[in-house]
Amino acid sequence: MTQKLNEIKNSFINTDDFFEIKLEIEGVQLIFLGLRSLIDVGKTTIDFKSQFLTQGLCRDDFIKSLKDSATLENSESNYASKVLGGKLIVWFMLDKEYVIVTESSPKTLTRNIEQPTNENVLQGTLSSFIEDININIGLIRKQIVTEDLHVRSFTVGKKQSRMISLLYVNGQVSNDLLHRAIDQINKNKERIVQNMQDVNRIISISPWSLVTQYKTTEVTHEAAKAISQGKLVLFVDQIPFAFILPSVLWDMFANENDNNYTYPLMIAIRSLRVIGFLLTLIVPGLYVALVSVNPEVLRIELALSIAQSREGVPYPAIVELIIMLVILELIIEASVRLPKSVGPTITMVGGIILGQAAVEAQLVSNLLIIILAATTIANSTIIGFQNSLSIRLFKYMIIILASIFGVLGIMAGLFLVCLYFSSISTLGIPFVNTNLSKERYVENE
Repeated sequence: MTQKLNEIKNSFINTDDFFEIKLEIEGVQLIFLGLRSLIDVGKTTIDFKSQFLTQGLCRDDFIKSLKDSATLENSESNYASKVLGGKLIVWFMLDKEYVIVTESSPKTLTRNIEQPTNENVLQGTLSSFIEDININIGLIRKQIVTEDLHVRSFTVGKKQSRMISLLYVNGQVSNDLLHRAIDQINKNKERIVQNMQDVNRIISISPWSLVTQYKTTEVTHEAAKAISQGKLVLFVDQIPFAFILPSVLWDMFANENDNNYTYPLMIAIRSLRVIGFLLTLIVPGLYVALVSVNPEVLRIELALSIAQSREGVPYPAIVELIIMLVILELIIEASVRLPKSVGPTITMVGGIILGQAAVEAQLVSNLLIIILAATTIANSTIIGFQNSLSIRLFKYMIIILASIFGVLGIMAGLFLVCLYFSSISTLGIPFVNTNLSKERYVENE
C-alpha cells in the first residue's frame, strides 16, 4: 500500500539531509519529503497549508483539491530527480497512494548580482552573471525587452542532471545555426556538464581546438548585444558565464564597450588591438630571425648595437628566448594562482629581480627583456583570456620556424596561422566570418 513512499525513501536512505515530516490536515495524514539543504522546511509547510486552507474548504473539497493536484508519475527516478531539484514531495493515502510534487520555498544558495570580476567595464552595465541560470536569463530579458527573445531549455546529464538554456532573437538568428545547435545538444544530452570542456562536447566542438570557438562573458550587455546581432547565447546552470555562439576572429578585437566611444576613438582602440595581436605573433620570432639567421637585413649600426647587447651571452638566441618566455609564462601563471592580496606584488617584484639578475649575469640581452615586456603588454590587449592564450601558443610555432628559416619562417608561420583560422567553423559558421546576418546562411541551407 505504501510502494511509492518506500521507493522515494529508499532512494535517499543514506542521505542525512533528507527529511520526512508527518502532518495531519482535515483528518488526512500527509507526509512531506524533500532535502533540508535545498528547502526552507518551515516556510514551505506554511505555504502548502495556506495554498489549500485559505479558501475555507470543507473536508470533502479539501480532499478533492488534493487529488486534483496529485501527479500521475509512477517512476521512482522521476520522484528522486524532483527531490534533487529542490521540489517538495507530499504523499498521502486515501483510496490509493497519491503523490503531489509542488514548488518549495528554496534556501538562498546563490550570491547577489555583483560587478564583473574577470572583465573591466569602463562605460556600461555593471551587472554580471551569477551561478543561477534563471537570474541570468532575467538579466538578459532586462536588456532585450521583446517577445521575439526565445528561450529553449534542456536537461542534460544522465547521472548528474543540469539545466542549460539557449537564448536567441527569433527572426534575427540564422535558422541553420539554430537548428544545428539544438540538434547537437539533443544528440549529447546524456553527457555530464560541469566545465567548459564539457560544454565543448555538448555542442560537438573538438577539445583539441587551439582556438576557443565560443566567446565567454560575464557582462550582461555584451551577451545582449551578441543576441541582437544574430548569435546564440548558452547558459549552463551553476556556471557564471554566458557562452556566445559562434565566436569569430573579429571578437578578439571588438567588444560592446567600444560603441560607447565616437567612431575615431573606436577605430583607434580596435586598431591598437590588431597591432597588439600582430606584435605578439611577430616580434619574438623577428628577434630570433634577425639575430641568428638574417642579420644582413638590419642596418650596420643596429646590427652592431644588437651584437653588443648580446656580448657574453653563452647560448643561441632561440635558447635565450625560450628560457625567458618559459620563466615569463611561470610568472603569469603564478599571478593567476596566488591570492589577490599578494599575487601582483610578488610576481611584479619577482619579474623585476629575475630580469635584472639575468641581464647582469649576462644570461640574456637587454634587448630581449624589452621585447618580452612589449610582447606581454601587446598580448594583454587581445579581448578574451582564452584568445590571448591561443595567440601565446601560436607565438612559439613562429619562433621555431624563424630560428630555422629566418624572416621567411615568420611569413610561413603567419600563413599557417591564417590557414588554421580559415579551417575552423562552429556550427557551420566559419571562424573568419564577418557577417552573421540571417539571410546569408538561410540561402546556404
